[in-house]
Amino acid sequence: MGILDGKKVLILGVANERSIAWGIARAMKAQGASLAMSYLNDKLKDRVIPLAEEVGADFTFELDVTIDEHYENLKKTVEEKWGKFDVLVHSLAFADKNDLKSNFTNTSREGFKLACDISAFSLIGLCQHLRSLMNEGGSVISMTYHGAQQVVPGYNVMGVAKAALEASSRYLADDLGNDGIRVNAISAGPIRTLAASGVPGLRKMFDTVEERAPLKRNVTTEDVGGSAVYLASDLSSGVSGQIIYVDSGISTIACV
Repeated sequence: MGILDGKKVLILGVANERSIAWGIARAMKAQGASLAMSYLNDKLKDRVIPLAEEVGADFTFELDVTIDEHYENLKKTVEEKWGKFDVLVHSLAFADKNDLKSNFTNTSREGFKLACDISAFSLIGLCQHLRSLMNEGGSVISMTYHGAQQVVPGYNVMGVAKAALEASSRYLADDLGNDGIRVNAISAGPIRTLAASGVPGLRKMFDTVEERAPLKRNVTTEDVGGSAVYLASDLSSGVSGQIIYVDSGISTIACV
């Protein structure tokens, strides 16, 4: 018996076996959840399908959050396959590499719009379309990073986009709370993922965590998966509008 027995979970953002979303998928499957997983396009489909099969996902679906019709297609697919569902895991983020490599002052208008569209608005768009399909007691979980709260060198426009995501999560918590749906975000410490590889100075971040964090170690996708299971489960029935830090405590240490 798992604490997620009977729960139906949409996992968005698995790119490969190192993805945070993959760690969450495995953790939720281990606790009895039924899963469905997204892939961005045909190129990434070949990576995602074997992983979906590994965890026995009920179905997979294409989702590019910059395309409006994909939201409607997802709603129709969920209705056909499940009817209702319980948990939405949003692990989607993107910024143009040029906007991460340059000074923040040089952020392009298009780069700003793209980062905020994919990383923040997508959460709002998904809740717009899927709200009516979520069971009471449902849970929406997104992934953020401490660069939304304080300056992290090289994080640049992604920090702004994550700040928008965190604020959106709070406002969505207020809206969806009327339907008994909770909305929270997990702020994970640095993890070696495909998405993180585009952030300059990543190795230094890992070294800093190991040297200065209270737990003296970097976190893993399994660590994040465990916290996601908690937020998906009825154990967190009174938790909403919160940012849960899973970062070995590094966010509590003053870097002076």
